Amino acid sequence: MKPSINDKLTLIGVALELGASTKGISLGPAAMRYAGVVERLENIGYEVEDRGDIIARKQTTQSSSTTTLKNLDEVARVNEILCEEVSMAMSKGRFPLTLGGDHSLAIGSIAGVLQHKENPGLIWFDAHGDINTEDTSPSGNIHGMPVAVALGLGNERLVSIGGKDKKLKTENIVYVGCRDLDPGERKALKELNIAVFTMHEIDRYGMTEVIEQAIKIATVGTDGIHVSFDIDTMDPFYASGTGTRVPGGLTYRESHLALEMVALTGKLISADFVEINPLIDNQNQTAKTAVALIGSLMGEWLI
Repeated sequence: MKPSINDKLTLIGVALELGASTKGISLGPAAMRYAGVVERLENIGYEVEDRGDIIARKQTTQSSSTTTLKNLDEVARVNEILCEEVSMAMSKGRFPLTLGGDHSLAIGSIAGVLQHKENPGLIWFDAHGDINTEDTSPSGNIHGMPVAVALGLGNERLVSIGGKDKKLKTENIVYVGCRDLDPGERKALKELNIAVFTMHEIDRYGMTEVIEQAIKIATVGTDGIHVSFDIDTMDPFYASGTGTRVPGGLTYRESHLALEMVALTGKLISADFVEINPLIDNQNQTAKTAVALIGSLMGEWLI
């Protein structure tokens, strides 16, 4: 992505932590704004429309006795609003950039994109699979389910957001940086034949080869790339302010290189940056890292 392709950008914050199990993730959008995300984007050359935050109501119990999903009603409500916000931005020819908040927000973000793009590709940067359903989730946390929902799998309330007929295709989804998958996720990924580049492939072949392959998967036959970047895809040494840390992740430079390569395709259509938690961070360093990565994805070049 570069301003020369589309210099109009809409920033949408989602102050949501009810899809996860760690307090403080809802403060992620504020932390990234404090770290200068708007100014950075403007310096690159974007006209930034900041829509503020979609605020989740405080809810700490299950939505009903008929589901094991935690906070289903409120997570669904927030994602319905986000779907509308993303769709509205795209209807105006603007690039939607969503700041989170927990990763359940990708349900609404992707649903919003699907209102305008029939077949987007997805590059999912994450230590985890996020392809659980109500039947396979060990925790009931909805932030572990957005990819499943984007494929039309799982709880009816979530799957219906944006329309049941508007879903992703498995052949155009690719994971980068995985290293912690639940048993049900391993089974689903194998059965659905979804491409997964774990840390093993990154170590063995290098980030350049992995991202070249990921870009190919996400672009062949598609009408653009949606990037969803969970900060826990990075090694905790570089991004400690997140609630689901897993050792052995991407380095700072590997993360920048990956996003720079996506930017160079000119096919980026939307993006999420999620799971930044300033309550467990060190002087907002993880939010600062996320803002720097946003810069790389959005076409910030040294020269």
